[in-house]
Amino acid sequence: MLLTIDVGNTHTVLGLFDGEDIVEHWRISTDARRTADELAVLLQGLMGMHPLLGEELGDGIDGIAICATVPSVLHELREVTRRYYGDVPAVLVEPGVKTGVPILTDNPKEVGADRIINAVAAVELYGGPAIVVDFGTATTFDAVSARGEYVGGVIAPGIEISVEALGVKGAQLRKIEVARPRSVIGKNTVEAMQAGIVYGFAGQVDGVVSRMARELADDPDEVTVIATGGLAPMVLGEASVIDEHEPWLTLIGLRMVYERNVSRL
Repeated sequence: MLLTIDVGNTHTVLGLFDGEDIVEHWRISTDARRTADELAVLLQGLMGMHPLLGEELGDGIDGIAICATVPSVLHELREVTRRYYGDVPAVLVEPGVKTGVPILTDNPKEVGADRIINAVAAVELYGGPAIVVDFGTATTFDAVSARGEYVGGVIAPGIEISVEALGVKGAQLRKIEVARPRSVIGKNTVEAMQAGIVYGFAGQVDGVVSRMARELADDPDEVTVIATGGLAPMVLGEASVIDEHEPWLTLIGLRMVYERNVSRL
């Protein structure tokens, strides 16, 4: 079994692969204060419930792949792999790791590991040119050329950040549940805010992706647009440019990068 771990700014998503199939997944909050020992206990609790794994930490796990946007968590996970999975091959996505995707940006080292991993999966699953829209803490738009190169992207405030900002900065507003309202024209404050979030982000996606596609390809219709991230379902039905929805795109990319690097360990 391959354990994949995608550490985001707000949530950490874990996936368990049996070959190419994801057989289990978990989503937990990202806490930069957790130590390696605390993370090990958390992993043991989650995986101990799976029938294909043993009760002892590491039983049934024969590979680990990790990417993280939070450096302190990456440091602690590195310690977890050393102390608790010492005999298990582990690939931590960082400079020097083979991804198979050339990064054509001004400073490749500053591109988030999760964005590169998404590009890896997008190229393998759908080919290029492609645009990946990841609905996380930030909403990111990443462009992949027809030759499978990562050429750059767009970073915008995410849905949850926007909801929180409205509740904090609006004197008569409050934090709301992110849900699709009855109609675009809200009949009360909550519905009006929900409409602004859902349809506002759908319009943002359509506008940004359309502009990116025109720069990315001579024929914008050739560009495949893939949505991923925990909040993607809120926008899927309203954004017209999205072609594919792959909720486990980052985990799939981690599996692919692990397979490309494990022979080098």
